[in-house]
Amino acid sequence: MYLTKEQEQMLAGEQGEVLERMFRLLARLGDIYGADRMISVGSVQVAGVSYKSIGDPGLEFLEDMAGKGAKVRVPTTLNPPGMDLVDWKELGFPEDFAEKQLQIMDAFKKMGIMMTATCTPYLVGNLPRFGEHIAWSESSAVSFANSVIGARTNREGGPSALAAALCGVTPNYGLHLDGNRKPSVVVKVSAELKDNSDFGALGYHVGKLVKKGIPYFKGIEHADVDQLKALGAAMAASGAVALYHAEGLTPEADIMNTEGLETIDVGERELRGTYKALNTGKDPDIVILGCPHASLKEIATLACKLEGKHLRKPLWICTSRVTKEAATRMGFTEIIEKAGGKVVADTCTVVSPIERMGYKITGVNSGKAANYLPGFCKQQVVFKSLDDLLEGLSA
Repeated sequence: MYLTKEQEQMLAGEQGEVLERMFRLLARLGDIYGADRMISVGSVQVAGVSYKSIGDPGLEFLEDMAGKGAKVRVPTTLNPPGMDLVDWKELGFPEDFAEKQLQIMDAFKKMGIMMTATCTPYLVGNLPRFGEHIAWSESSAVSFANSVIGARTNREGGPSALAAALCGVTPNYGLHLDGNRKPSVVVKVSAELKDNSDFGALGYHVGKLVKKGIPYFKGIEHADVDQLKALGAAMAASGAVALYHAEGLTPEADIMNTEGLETIDVGERELRGTYKALNTGKDPDIVILGCPHASLKEIATLACKLEGKHLRKPLWICTSRVTKEAATRMGFTEIIEKAGGKVVADTCTVVSPIERMGYKITGVNSGKAANYLPGFCKQQVVFKSLDDLLEGLSA
């Protein structure tokens, strides 16, 4: 692999112990995957933030790095931690968990990482341009960046993303290369897709079938940003899909050749079968929306549906702190709270310790959340559309 003089210095330890360790990790990845060189990245998204996910070993590693003066070289945003960083006590997050989580956030802050605490960095200022090389590790954000924006990133692990942030480069392999962005299978959709949950169900079904493949969707007549976000997130969760194309909807679809590819048909039967498979509970203890984090539009939609109503059970909608502040200025937070719900910032269902907070059955409209909650949070799942979930909660 070709290295510049500065990169050789990092590898040799001439720029300090931290950069030597981090660059060595990137060099090994490059060797494994046959990269010809390192490429500069425009931004990084770091995952592995929740104390629930990384535990004490992760906290010790991050504090060690921060203590040795590690500083990021490129704009770097942060994935959700395991709790709302401001209102954690009011929401019932455990104090012992909160103490460790705040230590983790402090270590990231010392390294110069932006405290965005969101899985949708493209909604809060980390918006790459088409074709830009980045190094992101949150699976749903990777899918969105590659597919909807047309930026270029592999599905980085937490350590390799942090290494890219500190060194400013990533190995040139995988989805950074034109030849590796071609579709591997065509998905013909005849099912009617009405809600975000339908896109999540479609994504869950396709992800399980194509695994690490690159699907090319035909037949999706219309999809907004939130629906494309839900589609990609579910495929990244049930499979390991880091890039998809959708005819007439995503920027690289029109330049892709699909002749001779295997075709998968997805109709109403497959969609209903997915709903049935993902529903493992009946009456939720709590409904949690915003996985991936809700946009301002999604919060506005919820506020409109809840105005003048009263919920008989808890409801959270998870989002970034920046988006919550905008929702509050617009009056959406007040409407949701009057109905008995909460706009929860920073955290996400999947990485929060909800099983320690008395919840056993969680209602969601997210294919990603429905996939992860049974294993990560020991939850039974009620997977339905937003309207169906609200109907079951209204007094």
